[in-house]
Amino acid sequence: MSKKREGVLKQMVAIIRWVLMILGAIFLVMIVLSFTSLPFWAYYRLGAKFPITCQPNYIIVMGGGGMPGPESLLRCHYASQMAERYPQAKIIIALPTLNENIYNSHAHKMLEEIVVHGIDSSRFLFETDGTNTREQAINIAKLTGAFSKDCFLIITSPEHVYRSVKVFRKVGFENCGGLPSFSKELPSELLLSEDENLQKKYPPDRSPSLRYNMWNYLKLEISVLREYVAIVWYWLNGWI
Repeated sequence: MSKKREGVLKQMVAIIRWVLMILGAIFLVMIVLSFTSLPFWAYYRLGAKFPITCQPNYIIVMGGGGMPGPESLLRCHYASQMAERYPQAKIIIALPTLNENIYNSHAHKMLEEIVVHGIDSSRFLFETDGTNTREQAINIAKLTGAFSKDCFLIITSPEHVYRSVKVFRKVGFENCGGLPSFSKELPSELLLSEDENLQKKYPPDRSPSLRYNMWNYLKLEISVLREYVAIVWYWLNGWI
């Protein structure tokens, strides 16, 4: 092997070593943070930034993947509550769909889930063409009357609320706010026996922090990191 090739190989090995060290350091930081409340508060702040300040004329339910699915079901749960609270509001389900298959689509299954709670199906509209948040906002503007002065409530996952509201306002929706579809967690006391709750002592394998909280917070860290990357991308494109 020539000296030139040996030099290139050494450089590649050095680069790989540095990449692995950086990735290892990032993973170590994520592990440490998963034992704190910081991941939750970062997640919470993205969802609590833009609360609704007017009575909505439209409730926008952003699609959250397939139906049934945890994200979609959570959004439908909150949508049914808001639809009951604001009986005059129209409900827009935004989820990519082939229009010829609308009645067999995931979007229509979201409608069916909300209607189960007593919501009139005649209140629903669909935005089925947008493939990202910005396209959905533009299409909903056309659907409801561009730059409408009506009040819009956007229901989506907590980490997506900030970007959604910023995008809709950029498109021209002056009066809009977000409702984060937070899930509810079981109290940690229910994960321990009566004796463990009384003594406040238990082995590591019985600790709720190690069994559940740490892993849940690691998932939150990934969700928040992904969302901040998306926010930066939207900002660079002038969409927010």
